[in-house]
Amino acid sequence: MSLEGKVAFVSGASRPGGIGRAIALTLAKNGADVAVSGWSHFEGAQAVAEEIKQLGRNSIAVKMNVEDYEDVKKGIAEIKGNVGAVSILVNNAAQMGQFITISKTEMDVWHKALYTTLFSAFHCIKATWDDMCANNWGRIVNITSVAGVMGGFGQTSYGSAKAGLIGLTKSVALEGARYNITSNAVLVGVAKTGAPLDDEVRQKLEKRILAHRLAEPQEIADAVAYLASDEAQYMTGATMNMLGGLDLFVF
Repeated sequence: MSLEGKVAFVSGASRPGGIGRAIALTLAKNGADVAVSGWSHFEGAQAVAEEIKQLGRNSIAVKMNVEDYEDVKKGIAEIKGNVGAVSILVNNAAQMGQFITISKTEMDVWHKALYTTLFSAFHCIKATWDDMCANNWGRIVNITSVAGVMGGFGQTSYGSAKAGLIGLTKSVALEGARYNITSNAVLVGVAKTGAPLDDEVRQKLEKRILAHRLAEPQEIADAVAYLASDEAQYMTGATMNMLGGLDLFVF
């Protein structure tokens, strides 16, 4: 499975131990040159770019506010000028819900989750679309969540944004087919990202998951690498389930 000659861009790849970082490094290990972005954790994106360079691939870290389309356009132009036109796009940036009930949810919290998670994906797709169409090849992978298909108590904004990504994925697949552009989503449950997780909550989750453990970021990254490759050219408009059985009825 080779991604030689391809240029990838992964949003939300700035956190140590995160899924985005694992995706960026895995794409690079498979031969792609990989650009990453960061905003509030930009130094993390710079560190990932350096790791990619150590793998012998070209890379750049771009400070980009993915909520702002004009800023995204500038960032994608910077990537094109330094690395090349993006042909593999992974929309991983997200604003995790704060477990706030509807009555206590402020409108700025609602808007923030939608802009960071859903609007940002469309911004990046639109900014890279013309080059993918012109080159008659593209791979778009949107990282969605169990909250987008099962909901989540206190996660109305996050769950709604992640559900929206699935609809976006399908619509993009329909438009991209004539240009050899595939669009797929990866459905993630709970992964070991280094984020603090209460032991009691973790144990309950592991009991509910048929695999009896949380997902490794590398497992998600491997799924993305497959979807980005020519081996997955017949797969589009799909949502790849990486929940470990979390969505199955267990009693």
